[in-house]
Amino acid sequence: MIEFDYKDIEFRFDEEKHSDWLSEVIKTEGKTEGEITYLFCNDEHLHKLNVEFLNHDTLTDIITFDNTIGNILNADICISVDRVRDNANDFKVLFVEELKRVLVHGVLHLCGYKDKTDVEANLMRSKEEEKIALFHVER
Repeated sequence: MIEFDYKDIEFRFDEEKHSDWLSEVIKTEGKTEGEITYLFCNDEHLHKLNVEFLNHDTLTDIITFDNTIGNILNADICISVDRVRDNANDFKVLFVEELKRVLVHGVLHLCGYKDKTDVEANLMRSKEEEKIALFHVER
């Protein structure tokens, strides 16, 4: 089950459409959907989590707390809507497209994809594009 929660922000989107898409992404990776919760928040809240849990004193767009057991994906995924909006402006893409990239990025981490090295980051970007294309396919 994929759920969405919101903290200290005025932001909503089509939860059902995005949840269905993310479920499809999980299936295409041969994984099983467990309990995945997305928390949408502001920069301040995500920064606090980044410092507290990862000891990183930086802003970020997403933090994935992976609780996966075997092939069953479980996680709490926190996303800064402020960062997504700023990144969309920086990358000159629509906010909704950047949001999809970040949403699927978290799921891809749960599927085992990394992005620490250039090779890993390139594969992650390729997978993001592949999975974003699924969003536009009629089911």
